[in-house]
Amino acid sequence: MTAEKHPNKKMTLTAAEPLQASEDPFDDLPSADTKRWVVSRKAQVVRAVEDGLVTLEQACARYSLSHEEFANWRQLIKSHGTRALRATRVQDYRRASRRLRTED
Repeated sequence: MTAEKHPNKKMTLTAAEPLQASEDPFDDLPSADTKRWVVSRKAQVVRAVEDGLVTLEQACARYSLSHEEFANWRQLIKSHGTRALRATRVQDYRRASRRLRTED
């Protein structure tokens, strides 16, 4: 089931099957020269780190990500599901998260 087919379904990383390790852990991940980061590619990288297929350092080096950017992806998924990774929605989810923190 994908978010595109079911836009109201909140997708989470825990709902997916764990990724399987291969000889090269990057075989099933986006290309190192990825320029367009769609939701599914971001989620694949987060999932690979979560499942221990690659380290955070390996992922950040391969994709030229800062630890902060990766942590942001991880937190958005944890708090709001993979749909929160959509570039057009990130600001909405960040504002909602800030409101929740200030209300506590």
